[in-house]
Amino acid sequence: MRLTFASYNIHKGVGLDRKRDPERILSVLHEIDADIMALQEADRRIGDRASVLPRAVIDDTHWRLVEVARRPRSIGWHGNALLVRRNIDVVAGDALDLPTLEPRGAACGEIVVEGVAMRIIGTHLDLSGLRRRDQIRSLLAHCRACDRNLPTVIMGDFNQWGRQTGAMREFADDWQVITPGRSYPSRQPVATLDRIVASNHWNCVETAVHHTGLAAIASDHLPVKATLKLLKK
Repeated sequence: MRLTFASYNIHKGVGLDRKRDPERILSVLHEIDADIMALQEADRRIGDRASVLPRAVIDDTHWRLVEVARRPRSIGWHGNALLVRRNIDVVAGDALDLPTLEPRGAACGEIVVEGVAMRIIGTHLDLSGLRRRDQIRSLLAHCRACDRNLPTVIMGDFNQWGRQTGAMREFADDWQVITPGRSYPSRQPVATLDRIVASNHWNCVETAVHHTGLAAIASDHLPVKATLKLLKK
């Protein structure tokens, strides 16, 4: 089984031209055409935390939401949302709180693909290195508490510049940290903030930073993606 995973900080739909354009973001998602996608900054930070991507528009795509929202007009949790292809069964969705001084969280989903249960997590970690460590530890504790050894993929904006330094060291031998490349800022990327982390159930086949003309202006981040092959156990 091979699946393409993608992570995209959509910057609340606001591009480098300072225009909020949900349709442009959706066009980039169609360009990526991943099986499973984690979005960051998908909801507004104030008020009722309304989604910047209308649900009705998402319903017209070949993806569905993993339902984690705790607010009626939101599609995620603290801006984190998960989309999966419609032929993928969604078993459960959870909104995870992460330890921090400012609101941070993660969207977690259990899905079934071709009869195989797996876990997907989308997150956006803190700017503080110490907080990032605590948040990764919290995510790993959540995975261990499941006690079913599910194939797992964690995606998001980790806000970590070093590829294998700082908070990323919290991922031990059971995990592989996939850093497709420089993704921020989108016009001339210099930082590798966006990553995909896979459990040892997976083999990484291919990675890429999705750098097209449209993606370069749609958000301040470029999407990253990885094709993973599920290993036989």
